[in-house]
Amino acid sequence: MSESLRINKSFPIRLEDVELEGKLVVPEKAIGLVIFSHGSGSSHHSPRNNFVAVLLQQKGLATLLFDQLTEEEAHNAENRLNIDLLTMRLINVTKWIQQQAETKHLPIVYFGASTGAASALRTAAFLGDEIKAVVSQGGRPDMALQDLTMVSAPTLLIVGGLDVEVIKQNEKAYQKLNCTRNLEIIPNASHLFEEAGKLQEVAHITSNWFKENLVQEKIGGHV
Repeated sequence: MSESLRINKSFPIRLEDVELEGKLVVPEKAIGLVIFSHGSGSSHHSPRNNFVAVLLQQKGLATLLFDQLTEEEAHNAENRLNIDLLTMRLINVTKWIQQQAETKHLPIVYFGASTGAASALRTAAFLGDEIKAVVSQGGRPDMALQDLTMVSAPTLLIVGGLDVEVIKQNEKAYQKLNCTRNLEIIPNASHLFEEAGKLQEVAHITSNWFKENLVQEKIGGHV
């Protein structure tokens, strides 16, 4: 059963050096905020990420999708793979959303897709226990290999069973992680999980991971 939505708005995120487009949805009685870190060339309009976001909202999770690059920056292919730049943007947007009245009470988790998983994990390493969990979907956590030992947030790596090379990259990253972690391979799914029902499966596994870790955090008295 869907939660009723308390907030559903698109708006500019004004940082010190740049303005980025974002979309925030907060259900009633939200238990946490999922910040999405998109893959290269994607934006907050990504149909796949929006699909996952709606399913997470139905499970009582708030979602923030935003463009990590301006429209002008996105035209430069190098920027789309600049993990340093994307990580800095995610850090700054996380700090910004933590100051907003409607979201400052919500614990934060990250959902990273494709190369966006690398910036999500690097940001989680930088922010430490401010980030309560991370999910990488078809991600490239190997692009953050040097930072993975510093990630303390429980991390779930989801990969399609047909995505052979990315499975290898995720296995390498999994060995580097020192936190609570799991590698979930979804049978008969390709890199983008376009097969019938596979993206729903991703959303289901993701929401369970976030909810389990947010509940543990609350029990521990940290929320």
